[in-house]
Amino acid sequence: MPTNEIKFIASDMDGTLLNPQGKLDTDFFNLHRQLNDNGIIFCAASGRQYYSLLETFAPIQDQMMFIAENGTLVMHQGKELYSCEIEKHAIHRIISEVRKIPNAHIVLCGKRTAYIETQDEQALEEMAKYYHRRESVSDLLSVEDDFIKVAICHFDGTEQHVYPAINQEFGHDHQVVVSAKIWLDVMNVEASKGTAIRHLQKTLGFTHEQTMSFGDYFNDVEMLQASYHSYAVDNAHEKVKTFAKFNAPSNAEQGVQQVISAYLATLK
Repeated sequence: MPTNEIKFIASDMDGTLLNPQGKLDTDFFNLHRQLNDNGIIFCAASGRQYYSLLETFAPIQDQMMFIAENGTLVMHQGKELYSCEIEKHAIHRIISEVRKIPNAHIVLCGKRTAYIETQDEQALEEMAKYYHRRESVSDLLSVEDDFIKVAICHFDGTEQHVYPAINQEFGHDHQVVVSAKIWLDVMNVEASKGTAIRHLQKTLGFTHEQTMSFGDYFNDVEMLQASYHSYAVDNAHEKVKTFAKFNAPSNAEQGVQQVISAYLATLK
């Protein structure tokens, strides 16, 4: 249990805070009220789109922080606190390269919305889970927006079928991260959940020692490293667990809520 005063708690969503069915436990809202009462900021730190996160936390959306799109966009009360964009010429290179990979489906993530050109029904259903504001287009290369991420879905697994080629081509000047079994993200080389948290530490005035975080996959590694109180849930990827100082019960057991509740109990 933390011996330092916690000021900021960040949690990944899918596989971590959300249960295996992708749902938020309703008891979380009472837990968040207790965090607020103790002056602790809670942040949803996810690969999900900002607008998706808003819907999940609708009753308390103005009382919390959002690190969306794997750290490329930080929002609070509808205001942008930080962003990390990708230049348009790089976007075109990435899209062109991904198109060479059989059965890979692309989501082009802009600040205004997500853009999708695939017509595959299974892919569209999967994308709808994480990108609640989206637009179908005939050609991703014709889209105009401020771009923050390219997300790639491959149902046979991105670690095996997407990461090798994309990391070889773009890993030297971009952040290429396997964010889930069937998802991979390509971002600005400086972008990560950890970079976003360090920005908030600097601008909001809390420290590494006052930061707690929870994660389960490779897109959470930098976030865990940016937090003294770093927890990997029991269902996390085994390699990711090596980056966390502590273990939490699985998402099926509401492990994040268990750890936070135990910490809050020490404050009473």
